Amino acid sequence: MKVRKAIIPIAGLGTRFLPATKAQPKAMFPIVDKPAIQYVVEEAVASGIEEIFIIINPSDRAIQNHFNRSYELEEILELRNKIELRNAVKKLSSLAKIKFLIQKHPKGLGDAISCARPFIKEDEPFAVLLGDDIVRSQIPCLTQLIQVYESHRSPVIGVLPVKDKDISKYGIIHPKNDNKGRIIPIKTLVEKPALHHAPSRYAIIGRYILLPQIFALIEKTPPDKKNQEIQLTDALIQLNKVQSILAYKFQGKRYDVGDRIGFLEANIDFALQREDLNERLTALLRNKSL
Repeated sequence: MKVRKAIIPIAGLGTRFLPATKAQPKAMFPIVDKPAIQYVVEEAVASGIEEIFIIINPSDRAIQNHFNRSYELEEILELRNKIELRNAVKKLSSLAKIKFLIQKHPKGLGDAISCARPFIKEDEPFAVLLGDDIVRSQIPCLTQLIQVYESHRSPVIGVLPVKDKDISKYGIIHPKNDNKGRIIPIKTLVEKPALHHAPSRYAIIGRYILLPQIFALIEKTPPDKKNQEIQLTDALIQLNKVQSILAYKFQGKRYDVGDRIGFLEANIDFALQREDLNERLTALLRNKSL
């Protein structure tokens, strides 16, 4: 079966951005002039995804409003002859079939993904894209993972090497061998290890192709001791014992927009790519007069 469905969990509390996230979902923070969540949705759509399940917390109405039609706004823009803006706003509601699912309590990534379990058919592969990770690449990151899945028919997780100081922030893969290619067979995974316990420098980065078997394993996964959250990595460790998981070192630049520096870096880099902003921003960064 083709990968046609995707889950985007964004129900976290956004504590790293408090107090800004007290009333505004982190996923709606703009990268230049588009909210972060829109970049992730557009990557999914560009990769052939037709149905998207966005996992939100009960107060995240702004995200739903963003992807719903706003007839009043469209009419105002048309009356003001801002047709290009009107078309951009109107297009949001037709990007894909989007369904919003509520995660009532912040019980971790594994629990968030399970919210979509009733909508995934038996033996139907699906994608997971984390809302904090934006990837700029010639070939959409998710497309790259789908191509690996279609060639090998195994679950695939996106990875990138990270710096030693960041090891303890991620799930880290233990490769089976010293394979130097982009496709890396996995021996096991370790959730947020200390540097001296890390089996590699390859961190799991917010993109997955999974099969429905993962849901039963998530259900059996106990909450972690630190945050009482159900970690997806723990379920993947169990899955890898019965079905080989592949890691894929994807091509592209990844931005962690859930981190303040990563968020600022994304805004600067994306703005520099735009003809209407590049010259003035470059001058500003060089401390020149505008």
